[in-house]
Amino acid sequence: MSFEISKKSDLSSARLGELTTSHGVIKTPFFMPIATAGAIKGLAATEMKRLGAQILLANTYHLWLRPGENVVAQAGGLHEFMKWDGPILTDSGGYQVFSLAKTRKLLPDGVEFQSHLDGERLFLSPAKAIEIQQALGSDIVMVLDECAPYPCTRPEAEAAVTRTTNWARECKTQNQKPKRNHKSENQKLFGIIQGSVYKDLRLQSAKELIELDFDGYAVGGLAVGEPAEEMFRVLDYLVPELPADKPRYLMGVGYPEQIVRAVQQGIDMFDCVLPTRNARHGSLFIKTEESAAVGKEYLPGQYYEVIKIENEQYRDDFSVLDENCNCPTCQAGYSRAYLRHLLTAKEPLYISLATAHNLNFYLHLMSELRRHISQDKF
Repeated sequence: MSFEISKKSDLSSARLGELTTSHGVIKTPFFMPIATAGAIKGLAATEMKRLGAQILLANTYHLWLRPGENVVAQAGGLHEFMKWDGPILTDSGGYQVFSLAKTRKLLPDGVEFQSHLDGERLFLSPAKAIEIQQALGSDIVMVLDECAPYPCTRPEAEAAVTRTTNWARECKTQNQKPKRNHKSENQKLFGIIQGSVYKDLRLQSAKELIELDFDGYAVGGLAVGEPAEEMFRVLDYLVPELPADKPRYLMGVGYPEQIVRAVQQGIDMFDCVLPTRNARHGSLFIKTEESAAVGKEYLPGQYYEVIKIENEQYRDDFSVLDENCNCPTCQAGYSRAYLRHLLTAKEPLYISLATAHNLNFYLHLMSELRRHISQDKF
């Protein structure tokens, strides 16, 4: 993998780049749709290509539990298993360690927790997290980290930083060992910076991980309940400390305006469940009249709204969902009334149409951001 910066904005810290992986080149900044169990709910890999997705994110924890990393390896790796020939990033299971806090036990050498499927007690170590991702054969793998909650005490944040650094070191050691799967030979490993909202701890975490020399650096623990302005405050002092020649990844973020601002601060990579989860629950992103009025000169993500398609007002609204949208759902002319009907009738087709629309909104947003940076408008 290589990462090349092709342009830096004169108006902000935004930058354009190309991240080269074994399965293709990704233009940055970019958004990763989340294929939790090796699939985007309601959409095949071929449909993700048509939407313009450059890279997908899969969940190590879920694939470990079901169908198991060995099954995926026997299928020829995750790319072949899910019929996606583009790049894949796999997380480490660290967020699941966070989200399963009620059933977990943190230990110096890993975490013990209870499977959400059958209650089985499981143990995940840093080395095991890397082994699983090597078996999956993803292009970018993440270290196992401890994501501290918000709010948390300083001692809790300190302990999470210490554990995250120690685990990151173990992950790197494991990643440097001979691979049992040749498809994982060119995998690149990203470190994850923790420290909650404590400035000195964030800078300490970054310094320790930079000394370990990872292929990229992620900022974790900033989408766990803290106010958005607190997140941007952390990025203000943290991003300038990260290596300029390595990709920067803000994990789990977020709303369009949050992505726009983080790009302005120099972030290159994003992922979030919002577009897909919101779609399934009836919340659809559309451009507003203001964005249509100002045309291509508006700041991407500046004018949009989220409509609740199940609302009664759409029962007999036969207008297209978003006349300014180029997604397959809108281009085919599906009306708001029809989408509302599908949702209320619990028709599976709704998930496909709504998910395609919301993901297109996000992927188009990133395309517009790249265009604005390239034209010195951002």
